[in-house]
Amino acid sequence: MCTLVICRRPGHAWPLLIAANRDEMSGRPSAPPGRHWPDQPEIVGGLDRLAGGSWLSMADTGVVAAILNRKGTLGPMPGKRSRGELVLDGCNHLDARSGAQALAALNGEAFRPFNMIVADTKEAFWIRHAGDQPIRVLPVPEGVSMIESSELNDPASPRVARFSQPFAADLPDPAKGDWSGWQLLLATPAPSGRDPSEGLCIRRPDGYGTVSSSLLAVPADPGRKPVWLHADGAPDQTAFQPVDMGDAPEQETRLLDG
Repeated sequence: MCTLVICRRPGHAWPLLIAANRDEMSGRPSAPPGRHWPDQPEIVGGLDRLAGGSWLSMADTGVVAAILNRKGTLGPMPGKRSRGELVLDGCNHLDARSGAQALAALNGEAFRPFNMIVADTKEAFWIRHAGDQPIRVLPVPEGVSMIESSELNDPASPRVARFSQPFAADLPDPAKGDWSGWQLLLATPAPSGRDPSEGLCIRRPDGYGTVSSSLLAVPADPGRKPVWLHADGAPDQTAFQPVDMGDAPEQETRLLDG
């Protein structure tokens, strides 16, 4: 199960920080973050080569979108659309609020259950599709929040119980390039002899585990570039490298609110 940590701090020079581990079957092909979609050149994100969507992306507008499977819903299902499409849909708006509102209007029966986060430097939203009721949109509070395959800041989650305070206590300093505390946390396994899912960096004998990791900071100043570090492999064995955010190609930007 993937894990995402989001820190919201309005008024700060870096009001939006995100840490995310992607857990997936090791054989599912992917590409590290880049401008992979010719029809959406304003989006930078990781590419799921199997279905064509993404698990974490950011638009040049500053909107960030990420998706996580709900418990027991790993992988595709006949008759259901790929959830990775929704990450691109969430980014394709002028701000997080309009992206979240559009996602709330989806027909939930077309997708397997999911959790989504859509955020910008001013607001952030949790889009909850549990499969048993209409899709709901809930605000993400200020401060540090965690989400995986169940509820936002779920007190019953061993991961949330173990890691939420350490993430809040050791915030990165993007201006100085200091992400050391969050890098160590993302690379932390489960305690010896415990269920692997109690760690943030996991490996299972069936080939399922942490396949990549991201650290992302979005500045308040729109003239300043975001910082995105990506480990294209398990973060306990793979170094984080800066993502080339670049510039969108010279063509008309497609935004659903323009």
